[in-house]
Amino acid sequence: MTDSRATSASDDATPASAAASAPSDAGAASAVSGVSGASGAFRAVGVDLHLELRGPGLRQGLMDALREAVRGGRLAPGVRLPSSRSLAADLGIARNTVADAYADLVAEGWLTARQGSGTRVARRSAPRKAATGAVRARPARGRPAYSLQPGSPDLASFPRAQWLKAARRALGAAPHEAFGYGDPRGRVELRTVLADYLARARGVYADPGRIVICAGFAHGLALLGKVLRQRRVGDVAVESYGLDVHRNLLTGAGLRTPALPLDDLGTDTSGLGESELRSAGAVLMTPAHQFPVGLPLHPDRRAAAVDWARRSGGLILEDDYDGEFRYDRQPVGALQGLDPERVVYLGTASKSLAPGLRLAWMVLPPDLVDEVLEAKGGAERMSSTPDQLTLAEFITSGAYDRHVRGMRLRYRRRRDELVRELAVHAPGIRVSGIAAGLHAVLELPPGTEQSAVRAAAWQGLVVEPLGRFRHPDTAPGRDALVVGYATPSDSAWAGALDALCRALA
Repeated sequence: MTDSRATSASDDATPASAAASAPSDAGAASAVSGVSGASGAFRAVGVDLHLELRGPGLRQGLMDALREAVRGGRLAPGVRLPSSRSLAADLGIARNTVADAYADLVAEGWLTARQGSGTRVARRSAPRKAATGAVRARPARGRPAYSLQPGSPDLASFPRAQWLKAARRALGAAPHEAFGYGDPRGRVELRTVLADYLARARGVYADPGRIVICAGFAHGLALLGKVLRQRRVGDVAVESYGLDVHRNLLTGAGLRTPALPLDDLGTDTSGLGESELRSAGAVLMTPAHQFPVGLPLHPDRRAAAVDWARRSGGLILEDDYDGEFRYDRQPVGALQGLDPERVVYLGTASKSLAPGLRLAWMVLPPDLVDEVLEAKGGAERMSSTPDQLTLAEFITSGAYDRHVRGMRLRYRRRRDELVRELAVHAPGIRVSGIAAGLHAVLELPPGTEQSAVRAAAWQGLVVEPLGRFRHPDTAPGRDALVVGYATPSDSAWAGALDALCRALA
């Protein structure tokens, strides 16, 4: 709670030219088993994630997909493929299947394999039309080779083995009644574990009776929108940059969503209760790491938001979407700790584990619990019991903490590589919002946002412009790209980073 303007600026904005001073990441190499190192061994790979396995079997499907990638130019002659171990891990298939497919394609002449050189696309004598300069052939239309879209973790790093162990233990010990309809708040095992974990890791004041499990953040927000409308709330203030899907959920509940301004100190909460924000009965915020700009909310503005909620009887809806991932200092604690009676804390496993789990949680003020449960009733009474029990065991065993620590090292290493490579290839690009989270903001010269997106697309790379997240009532501001460096798998990361540097060079 001692942040200052200077602290915010130094913590969350780093020029690419300062990459040489970026913090080192001791132990990160062992965490990723040496895959996708800076030496360039996998510098040209990444299309493995975009192979469509078709045909009667996995090996045949993989062979057909690789042939098509070579034939269509997405895999150029001489490109080194990922190791059989790495590709098998990304695709979720047996390593022998990949090794056999590689061997068959070597025999057919599509690939070559030499000791110490790995498996590469064979250099064919037939002439190929290539783009000028060092730019590779453009991927097939509609089939981008890489994605740096924000909002997703590295799905290939989901801890499958540890999750299966937790599931076996949890389901083996579960009582028969656990597989019934149960408590609409969610399994007590998970709520109890979450209360302890959130207090320890995020500074949240919680007890199991105040926690409601929901099927993802969007589900929880939709329930809160319904409750707020029933309370005759008309407006829910939102940040001027954020996800349109969240705004749409609130407007779908009949609520208006006026925008709060944003500056170098984060979202400006000083205007709550004034002018066009006077009628706001709640505010939706990402105070620990504003999405997508990446700033932490300044302490004075955290206090101003809580003061407004106390004076007006309003609610703060705190979206703590990536609070576990902070790199350069201790994590910023949850806003909910300042006033648990006026702040609704919303957390999720979608960034720390995977969005496919559809597990999230709300820590509610006591007077809101019954209303949320009533809104949740009927067919929406509960989330999957096996997944809830498994997550409870996963946290209790310590596997969750170990996984988060390992991914924090991995993502920090990627962040440092992003800053370092941009300093070399695009030294005019300023990188900000990198003290925490899974994405960075790349500041662009005025008027170049859309051209940068097109240049990335030409390199087979999907990126998001900052303007994509701007509130409709907010005037256009700076030009930037929002780059999700956590999204690619380890084998795709180096190729995605290369494509980004070529696009911005």
